Amino acid sequence: MNTSQIVSNSNNRQVATWLFVVCAFVFSMIMVGGVTRLTESGLSMVNWQPISGIIPPLTEVEWNAEFEAYKQYPEYQKVNMGMDLDEFKSIFFWEYAHRLLGRLIGVVFAVPFFIFLLKSKINSSLKPHLWGMMFLGGCQGLLGWWMVKSGLVDRPDVSHYRLTAHLGLAFVIYVYMFWVALRLIAPQSENKLIRRQGLCLLYVILLFIQVLLGGLVAGLNAGLISDTWPLMMGQIIPDGLFYYDPWYMNLFNNPLTLHFQHRTFAYAVGIIGIALWWNYRSDRDKKIVIAVNMVLVTIFLQIILGVLTIINMVPIPLAAAHQAGAVVTLSAGLYLLDRLRS
Repeated sequence: MNTSQIVSNSNNRQVATWLFVVCAFVFSMIMVGGVTRLTESGLSMVNWQPISGIIPPLTEVEWNAEFEAYKQYPEYQKVNMGMDLDEFKSIFFWEYAHRLLGRLIGVVFAVPFFIFLLKSKINSSLKPHLWGMMFLGGCQGLLGWWMVKSGLVDRPDVSHYRLTAHLGLAFVIYVYMFWVALRLIAPQSENKLIRRQGLCLLYVILLFIQVLLGGLVAGLNAGLISDTWPLMMGQIIPDGLFYYDPWYMNLFNNPLTLHFQHRTFAYAVGIIGIALWWNYRSDRDKKIVIAVNMVLVTIFLQIILGVLTIINMVPIPLAAAHQAGAVVTLSAGLYLLDRLRS
């Protein structure tokens, strides 16, 4: 290995480390966003102030002004009428933390990025990917406010479509960064036989679809439809799945159907995870064996968390752990896919 290759490898490791750190922040953002939704705190900040909004209310006068602004909107008028200032502060905290963390992620990404650019540590083929990540981060901020605005009109709740889009883009950003970072620390060998990756790719795609279904479930509070498992309302296939007309609207708007879909899809993903483990459990590459064991463990833990969340009527700690588990499970799938390509 010549000197230029050593320098290039060192630069790639530095960039990968930075991207993994940003991934950790995005993971935290997804967690805080989940708690914000679960505590119904997302509509507590009725204004979007990208710069001045960094500083929270500091005096009693400022807090009262913020509270009076909140009182002008449907959530207070239709849901939280009579809430006192201390109760308002408790929901304001989560939305403020969510927005502040979003700004912090922008700084954690942008500052090292421009430093790496100035020091010429980023190769030309990588630059479009990093610019793309920055663009997606900006879009996520705009999408978040677009989501909040949907709950400030008549219905005191955000659109479940916009919430799912916001969650989905967060996962897209995470997956993009995580995958690029993996590729930087373990580039594909030109001489190594690439194993069949179709099943693993299918697993990752199904996991992402399951995340989107989870967003729709959360947006309509569909997790509260049934607190029994494995049956729903005493049935394997509950009545009312196609109550709405036309039938396909049930797939997106019927809480019962969404709950059933989310459960059923979990079984399908679990079966694919078991098939992956069976295929690679005895592989000669020990890293692949470790990766496929991680896939099996994470998908089973995620399913267990999902069941516990349902039968306990969606308590905040379990529901937040379930959302975090989605990130961990998807990361394990991506790691296996990377190992199969290396």
